[in-house]
Amino acid sequence: MLHTVSLNENHRFRALYARGRHSAGGRLAVYAMKNRLKDTSRMGITVSSKLGGAVTRNRVRRRLRECYRMLEHETRPGWDIVIVARHGALRSDFAGLTREMRAHLKKLDIARGSGPDD
Repeated sequence: MLHTVSLNENHRFRALYARGRHSAGGRLAVYAMKNRLKDTSRMGITVSSKLGGAVTRNRVRRRLRECYRMLEHETRPGWDIVIVARHGALRSDFAGLTREMRAHLKKLDIARGSGPDD
């Protein structure tokens, strides 16, 4: 990915849930918070075991990672982002996931041209 690395630490996920801004829809919930890194974003994906077995969860995770990869050139660096899959993500087509993710990123001012810096 261009300017994004994986978000792996549990304490960072918890901080985003507690203090980050969020946007939720039928397929996804997105949490975001500025980080101290000027040119690097960190992104994590969460898929609950309530959505299905390991094969299903991994398929959803791969699809969400690819959606973000396609939209990454539209995002500003310097953010911690957590994407949470909801039940709608299981039956959704790829274009629908991408549209909803783009809408959430714009709403949270992560997309280029949507924030005060751009």
